[in-house]
Amino acid sequence: MSAQRISSRIAAIAESATLAVDAKAKALKAAGRPVIGFGAGEPDFPTPDYIVAAAIASASVASNHRYTPTPGLPELRAAIVAKTKRDSNYDITSDQVLVTNGGKQAVYQAFATIVDHGDEVLLPAPYWTTYPESIKLAGGIPVEVFAGEDQNYLVRVEQLEAARTQKTKVLLFCSPSNPTGSVYPPEQVKAIAEWALKNNIWIITDEIYEHLLYDGAVATSVPVAVPEMADHTIVLNGVAKTYAMTGWRVGWMIGPKDVIKAATNLQSHLSSNVSNVSQRAAIAALTGDLSAVHKMGEAFNRRRKLIVGLLNEIPGFDCPMPQGAFYAYPSVKGVLGKSIRGKTPHTSAELAAIILEEVEVAVVPGEAFGPSGYLRFSYALSDDDIVEGIGRIKKLITESV
Repeated sequence: MSAQRISSRIAAIAESATLAVDAKAKALKAAGRPVIGFGAGEPDFPTPDYIVAAAIASASVASNHRYTPTPGLPELRAAIVAKTKRDSNYDITSDQVLVTNGGKQAVYQAFATIVDHGDEVLLPAPYWTTYPESIKLAGGIPVEVFAGEDQNYLVRVEQLEAARTQKTKVLLFCSPSNPTGSVYPPEQVKAIAEWALKNNIWIITDEIYEHLLYDGAVATSVPVAVPEMADHTIVLNGVAKTYAMTGWRVGWMIGPKDVIKAATNLQSHLSSNVSNVSQRAAIAALTGDLSAVHKMGEAFNRRRKLIVGLLNEIPGFDCPMPQGAFYAYPSVKGVLGKSIRGKTPHTSAELAAIILEEVEVAVVPGEAFGPSGYLRFSYALSDDDIVEGIGRIKKLITESV
């Protein structure tokens, strides 16, 4: 019997659905098709000029051509300490910070560092597509806890308690949320953190969308809501979404010193240090003012209102108003089971395929984030594309109802 060519561990990983949809849309567009893609989870703005200028200047400095400490440049770690105090009112020290190659590496390393084989991780759904794969790679078991549109996609303590077992070690927490854009109010963050503290459960909290907030919503950091949780919390963040720096690949982990030391040891064998030019750019981003961030936020807010209004005009679509990030997440259960140009979708994946085939609009189906019956729309694209893309879908659905 021949040996299996690909390890069972790696073969079990699902492809990133969001990247797959974005790649397909870009390939069709490159072939001359008028595709409008709502799949990409990245701002459509260029990185602010002052950040790019810092990177260009750093490229000619010889020290940036060399290895630097695995946990990150001392100046960048200090900037993250200052930024964390400024934005979250959370006091940390540099030895609690590990700089990673983007937020995704921080997610993987966080689970790999504290999860053992067979540990259960509570995963509020809808969830970002990478979370369950990272949990499984670490040997953990993702346990989905679903909150639908009737709860504005926010899980409650009672649901978490019902899912808790003796094997529960970690809760993954993300607010503002990808894929729903929902934001947990401060009192709900506090209640969840107190529940975790009572039950000796770790929280890995992803704060990458912290600056993309609307309608007075606030992003409350878990260890600030309940300071006693600081010793059992890992905070994940990065420059990608806030500063339109998805391609620069700079993220970070904040946590207890022993956890960060262990994760640094892992990274020393995995990828060493992050590109020094990118780290220098990140320093410029974090130490500069937030005026460019606010300007991008104004555009996202305008698009948010535009896309949700248009989605709710489509028969069978039900879209709550998101308070954060740059995603709209409508329920499309009212469309499933109905004939659309001779095809009858019974899942959101089938509906997404019909929309792409019939009107050349790319969206990500709910199966990528948990249960079927939903579609994710990124509104990190122009107002004109939003109007045209949603208009095509409305015409398709309306003619079939």
